Amino acid sequence: MTKTKKRIVILTEIELRKTLLCLTYEIIKKVKNLENLVLVGIPTRGIDLAEVLEKELLLKTGIKIRKGTIDPTFYRDDQNRVGTRLIKATDIPTPIDKQEILLIDDVIYTGRTIRAAMDALYSWGRPQRVMLLVMVDRGHRELPIQPDFCGKTVPTNKSEKIILRLNNVDNEEGVFLE
Repeated sequence: MTKTKKRIVILTEIELRKTLLCLTYEIIKKVKNLENLVLVGIPTRGIDLAEVLEKELLLKTGIKIRKGTIDPTFYRDDQNRVGTRLIKATDIPTPIDKQEILLIDDVIYTGRTIRAAMDALYSWGRPQRVMLLVMVDRGHRELPIQPDFCGKTVPTNKSEKIILRLNNVDNEEGVFLE
């Protein structure tokens, strides 16, 4: 007999859209000079989330925010535990010195991905400020890293997974607990 995974909806498509809108307005409120902002997505869903936020910010402000990607894989201190995946090319669109960087990831868990992303980022220069946006904070931090912008906090067991799905990639939209 096979055990089927139970899937719980954390955010519906409509709730996810509302959360993204709230996060967009929080960014506008907190970042005084949007021309100095660079959105940097972390693979895999952080890249897609950065694209969504870039479009929302353009709609709300008329300002085209620069965006890029950074793959922290080679900066991780836990590769033997998490394994490796196909590496995404790092693409930083501008010198980051004196820029405000908004690292974007779908879920924060232990904090190790974010620490590795910051290490990778600093190999490109010294930004004025680095902020963090995540769609879901699931707790279980191993490092003292907290998001500046968070869509939802969802306490989980270590065996559970939180999955962000976006229409342009997954043909469905929402946040799910599996």
